[in-house]
Amino acid sequence: MRADAHALPAGRSGPPGPGPGAPPGPGEPGRFLPANRVSLIAGAVAVGLAATVYFGMPHSRDIESLWVLLFKLTPFVAASVAIAWLDLPWAHRLRLPLILPPACFLVIFGYFIPKIFFYANLGADFNQLYYTVLIMVPFIILSLVLAVRLGGARTGTVLRLAAAMILLQLSGIEDLAFLTVNDLSGTEYATIPEVWTWADHMTVRLGHPPSKQEAYAFIGVHLFAAVLVLAVPGRLVRAAGRRLRPGRR
Repeated sequence: MRADAHALPAGRSGPPGPGPGAPPGPGEPGRFLPANRVSLIAGAVAVGLAATVYFGMPHSRDIESLWVLLFKLTPFVAASVAIAWLDLPWAHRLRLPLILPPACFLVIFGYFIPKIFFYANLGADFNQLYYTVLIMVPFIILSLVLAVRLGGARTGTVLRLAAAMILLQLSGIEDLAFLTVNDLSGTEYATIPEVWTWADHMTVRLGHPPSKQEAYAFIGVHLFAAVLVLAVPGRLVRAAGRRLRPGRR
């Protein structure tokens, strides 16, 4: 009887494995540094920028200029890139889905929340309370997109979510919510002010403190932009990019 044409040669117990220089198969981690180079570089940049903002700039709710606002956003941008390019095979090999989300929760619950309680009660320092919340919200956004990435979301999805949520934070919707969801009877905010003098994040972009109507429009534009970031199909963005660069394919 003829031997099977696919029988293994004598002394061989299975098909040959990949050579030492072969690329990893689907779902297998490659070498750590090349696979995570974008995340490592962007993460280091994010840490450096965050340290510069936290230790080198005043802890104030006031925003002096548009450039100050943009610089304070740079750690968030760099951290978003680091998360979006995180190599998933390595993340799962290191069991990061079971480590990083609880670690992020502990930072919020073990650092930010006690700080808020302190400044709201014993510290009685509204400026520091506001600043603490101001830096906690981007950290919450990054924690959410990190969890999404560790769950398998694509790089584009992570970037969309990060961009949409920071637009929501910058929109001023919390200012409007403060004026509407709270009982402000007997205070200067019992009726919505005609001019929002406290909204520095609007003032530095408009060039003047916004009127009530301008604030409404400002919020609406940001909400619309956040929806666009989430809803516009990626293929349309890529097609627009090709039209802007007709010589490239």
